[in-house]
Amino acid sequence: MRFNFDIAESTEDDSRRSLTPKEDVQWVPLQTHPVFTTTADGGGTAATASASAGGVRNLLAWDGASRLYYWDSNQQCLHRISIRLGEPDPTSVVAASPSKVLRADKELNFVVNKISINRNGSALLLAGLDDLCVMYLYGRSSTKENAIVCRIVSIGSQVYSSDSSAIRILQVSWHPYSDTHVGILSSDSVFRLFDLSSGVVQPEQEYYLQPVEPGRSRNAASICPVDFSFGGDHLWDRFSVFVLFSDGSVYILCPVVPFGSVYKWESILEIYSDAHTFGLKSAKSAAVNNSNMAISWLEATFPEVAQEATDRENLSTIKAHSHALFDASLALQGPLRKVCHGGEDEDLAVRGAECEGRAVSFLYNLVSKDSILVTAWSGGQLQIDALADEIQPVWITGSAPRLRVDSFDHIRGIAMICESIPAEHSIVKLDQPLDNTVWLGHPPPLLRLAIVDLALPRKTEGSSLITMFADPLMPERIYSLHEGGVDSIVLHFLPFTSQINGKDENIKTPSVHPVLSTCQGETSSSSPSPLSGFASLSDSFGYSWVVVVTSTQECVVLEMKTWNLLLPIQIDKEKPIDMEQQKEKDTPDIISKELLSGPKSVLAPQASPNLRSISADSIEGRSALHQYFKLFHENYVEYAHKVYFELKHHGPQLKRIIDDQHARLDEAQQKISRVEAKQPMLDERIDRAVQRHNSLEQRLQRLRRLPGAHKKPLSRAEREFKSELDQFTGVELDALRSSIDTLGARLKRYTKSSKDNLTTQRRKIPGRNHVQDAQISQLKLSLEKLSLLNSESTKKVELVESAIKTVESSRNKTILS
Repeated sequence: MRFNFDIAESTEDDSRRSLTPKEDVQWVPLQTHPVFTTTADGGGTAATASASAGGVRNLLAWDGASRLYYWDSNQQCLHRISIRLGEPDPTSVVAASPSKVLRADKELNFVVNKISINRNGSALLLAGLDDLCVMYLYGRSSTKENAIVCRIVSIGSQVYSSDSSAIRILQVSWHPYSDTHVGILSSDSVFRLFDLSSGVVQPEQEYYLQPVEPGRSRNAASICPVDFSFGGDHLWDRFSVFVLFSDGSVYILCPVVPFGSVYKWESILEIYSDAHTFGLKSAKSAAVNNSNMAISWLEATFPEVAQEATDRENLSTIKAHSHALFDASLALQGPLRKVCHGGEDEDLAVRGAECEGRAVSFLYNLVSKDSILVTAWSGGQLQIDALADEIQPVWITGSAPRLRVDSFDHIRGIAMICESIPAEHSIVKLDQPLDNTVWLGHPPPLLRLAIVDLALPRKTEGSSLITMFADPLMPERIYSLHEGGVDSIVLHFLPFTSQINGKDENIKTPSVHPVLSTCQGETSSSSPSPLSGFASLSDSFGYSWVVVVTSTQECVVLEMKTWNLLLPIQIDKEKPIDMEQQKEKDTPDIISKELLSGPKSVLAPQASPNLRSISADSIEGRSALHQYFKLFHENYVEYAHKVYFELKHHGPQLKRIIDDQHARLDEAQQKISRVEAKQPMLDERIDRAVQRHNSLEQRLQRLRRLPGAHKKPLSRAEREFKSELDQFTGVELDALRSSIDTLGARLKRYTKSSKDNLTTQRRKIPGRNHVQDAQISQLKLSLEKLSLLNSESTKKVELVESAIKTVESSRNKTILS
């Protein structure tokens, strides 16, 4: 089956030309688009019910260019909105109205909680709790419904959407290096990789996760997966899958490569050279063995790396071939431990001391050379770590995978059990040299960067669910989406990136900025409005936006600042701040200081002794008068003009200030009058409170005299036991219920498959039915004989017991007599 390119060329061209409507198109601000403003009555009912059942939803997706997709849960359709970033203003987002409506060719029988689009924008995932579909976006136009009808196909219908299946879909994601591969993590602790171009019923790759040895689990939360994330474009990270479990432990699967995925040639050559340089030349046999397996896997998966240099000069990309080691399965590397000082607790190496509840979501984010892992906890904390070492592939020999091949002996599917290595569960110390860990199969340690408390409101009925997204423009910024709104976390310290840039900096705590709050009031009783969509947009000019859709179908568009955001505010702690100078600096000048100081005092020119005897009409008198008038005009008349101009210019401003002062005075007088009116009532309430306090004090004294009131405080062991009980109540019971449901689903599937196989065998070999019937009749006779022997033995045991009782009673009578 091809990837939905079997439609006619004319139909595809028509649908491509009609992506953006050209008749009666209006460009309006995105937040006022009719899709988000024309909400039907009761539109938020289904959204709120789905949000309470499935947690935080995301029904918004962006293709990275000019199209925004929104799933309408009420109309059961997909809206395709053409957008323009930075038009008409550089900070605005406009959208084309009306939008294109895409409908599925068949009705969906589940509630959609998440949508996600692939890299080339040809397919979109519709994920629910117990079902998953893919919608191919290039469909046929329908004039009847005024929409585009798109083909929709269910993924893994035998596993997830079966009526008797209790398997839930925990997380689903497109693979970053393939447009046709989808990774799914389910509640049965299995990670599956489906190839939509070859088949949607059977997975291409299956990895059965077994983090602990059978019977060695200390708690049920350690075997229940929660979330997963693919690695980024860095060494072996691009072949890694990070899996988060409910107790906060993180494991790695490496290498996991979709068949036919495309990678950069330079990237593959880099890790191939690294295995030769640091692995084969190591002095330890374990490192040489691991690097040999990695090199053989690379040469089989990417045959071009083993060719001559002349044959691979013009290569820019390389495609992965289907391959698996026949005598080894992937190891589940982990749990990843924190780099510890000597004497730190072993449990704190995995879980932060400040984290509460259970782990709910996970995010992998690559920032330059740093691999950042963020774990969200139900208590509202974000645990931010960085990989302190590189990831290497690890296999467990002797555990052969199960392969599915075609008629040409080409591998079409693999399935394997991935177990953790108990010997590698050791805490990594700071003083441990890195030469002792290269290519030895140790999981990479974690460097704890920070634990961020989002200060979410406490919930009595359940835990907080948090979803995280990385900013596509500025990878140092992480968005956390929760029931209370959206927060932005900016990382100011990156260990490897800071070393590469030549910065010798101390660890700086991340900064947290609230982006949007959905709480409808300041009281604790007001419930927040859940969100149903989130998308982060960015353009090539450095502008960034956040689009949020609420459960009532309201759209909010916010511009996010990116320049100078990574530079924290620098405060000079050594230089004290003069409050008087600050006050003078903040106070605006009503009249300039030059005018307030008055006119300049000018010395009169030296006059001759006979000045009084000179007549004013004479030439000497006129010259003296002209000189005096000139000095008077330059100093006093010009000063008067300046004063007049300043008073005339600042008159309205002074009037406004005076009016404002009068208004504030009137408001203060009104407040004082209200306080004076309320004073008797306040005095009365204080008297009642004092009386109530006295009565409670007397009652407390009487209660203290009762017997048993002086109880000892709990000891340390009792407090630890109480915390374990609380942990079991909050986390372990849910994990046990999930495990029971999963085991029940597996048992039903196994029973059904066994019956089907037995029926098929009977149909294929009808001549041997009499042999099987004879064996069954023989087994029945043997069981009847065993039951007879069992009943006879039971009667004999009863006779012996009655005889023993008789002997004991006779002995007791003899002793008494």
